[in-house]
Amino acid sequence: MSQEEKPYRAGFIALIGRPNVGKSTLLNQMVGEKVAIVSRKPQTTRHRIIAIRHLPDAQLIFVDTPGMHARTPREMNRYLNRTASSALADVDAIIFMVDGLQWTADDDLALSKARQAKVPMVLVINKIDRITDKSLLLPHIEKLTAKADFAEVVPMSARRGTQLEELEAALLELMPESPQLFPDEQLTDRSDRFRAAELVREQLTRALGQELPYASTVEIEALEPDGELMRVSALIWVERPGQKAIIIGKKGQTLKQIGKDARLQMERLFGRQVYLRLWVKVREGWSDDRRALQSLGYEE
Repeated sequence: MSQEEKPYRAGFIALIGRPNVGKSTLLNQMVGEKVAIVSRKPQTTRHRIIAIRHLPDAQLIFVDTPGMHARTPREMNRYLNRTASSALADVDAIIFMVDGLQWTADDDLALSKARQAKVPMVLVINKIDRITDKSLLLPHIEKLTAKADFAEVVPMSARRGTQLEELEAALLELMPESPQLFPDEQLTDRSDRFRAAELVREQLTRALGQELPYASTVEIEALEPDGELMRVSALIWVERPGQKAIIIGKKGQTLKQIGKDARLQMERLFGRQVYLRLWVKVREGWSDDRRALQSLGYEE
């Protein structure tokens, strides 16, 4: 078949793995733009996010998911696992992602869920740039490929963008013939309001991830274009007054820095100057309350 007659392909690919293996970093690399927020803290991703890679004769539609974890002490943890599991419905392929030479109970959980989808899986061994003794990689691959029937194995560094072409080629082989599913200019299914809230939460997680693992979330109260300016009002919700004090910081310096870093990210996203106003409010127990989660945008 000639190049001109190549059939168009399009399909959905779920990214599955335990927390902090680099799924969101890979997603952003594949689409060439920041769609999902990233940090070094586990559970940065809390929502199912679709991102689209447009190729001349194909669309690869990635579904980013929260990391799966075996311990679920709060409703938030259970929500994250449900969100990750539901993303496996109706996908055409799965990227099962692991962190270098590591393997934990959370990896076992994620693999068992991925296998239930009964679609082709590509094993991505991420962060290989951090493996000092490369001779350990081949035995590790042999051990992992004994756990499941993977269509392809791609060792890579998502952060550095190595082996992206190899991964793309492997995924294209697994995509069905299909008409184009999204317009050329669309990169994600998420709104500007959602993405603005995530950019504030990203800076919160980076600044205070150890102190506030689940205790904070962000709600955008207003997002209004005003000439060449974008006016954004964001509300940071926490569970206890002490957490509010941590976010505000001494003389308001921590909140000021979070606001500055989030504003710079928003200016890149919107392509214009941003005026960002931040408030911090307390709502006790929101992360362990299903109704509160729904009201704050954590939709099933």
